[in-house]
Amino acid sequence: MPKGPDVYYERRGRGAADAPAIVFLHGLGSCADDWTWQIPAFERDHRLLLVDLPGHYRSPLPAGPLSVDAMADAVGVLLARLGEPPAHVVGLSLGGCVALALALRAPERVRSLTVVNAFARLRPASPAAVVRLVARLVLLATAPMSVVAALVARGLFPRAEQAALYEAAAHSLARTSRRTYLAGLRALAGFDARASLARVRCPTLVVAGAADATVALGLKEALARAIPGSRWVIVPGSGHATNADHPDTFNATLRDFLAAP
Repeated sequence: MPKGPDVYYERRGRGAADAPAIVFLHGLGSCADDWTWQIPAFERDHRLLLVDLPGHYRSPLPAGPLSVDAMADAVGVLLARLGEPPAHVVGLSLGGCVALALALRAPERVRSLTVVNAFARLRPASPAAVVRLVARLVLLATAPMSVVAALVARGLFPRAEQAALYEAAAHSLARTSRRTYLAGLRALAGFDARASLARVRCPTLVVAGAADATVALGLKEALARAIPGSRWVIVPGSGHATNADHPDTFNATLRDFLAAP
């Protein structure tokens, strides 16, 4: 079995040892803490595996170029090393792309796939999104990561009543190195799974925040349409971090999907 890069993970939950675990994969620049709102909702009856993707927080950045496929391979090697049966793989943003790549590259590892505000090929949601991306790149070249983190977190949680979510996201994102963040952006820019989507055979749920200013709704709908038999759910009023800004709706949607025959 290939060793693969070191990947930090946490186990939670009390599900049966031979039942599929839920594997949670976070967004760019973040870590397993993305899933704070899902742990209490699922740990009573499922085993959970929360991963820091390569280069993020407690997982070292591997040598050589970082790609979505390489991150998916690292997760697949981890699941094999742990002896996990095919898992329910849930990914947000970057993690959604990694989950999709894992389902394509190692379908024997994936029982079901849940993709949250991700895409098969990245395109900015709007001219304003292009401006935000340019501003982010300028800050990455010139400013401390704490400043970059504050900008990204404000885009995720712009409303006054989201202050606690903003603070948590800014703190999490600030732990990411400049090198990792740039490597992650390059990985996302180089990701293109459009020609392979018809090969996804596992049950698939595509979740879209209707107010997501980062990934255009059309990209997410195109992803859902191209995956045979996928379930497509739009969460009104939700931004890019749907699992955090609408956790009750997200958790209920995921639970219904996992319980479906």
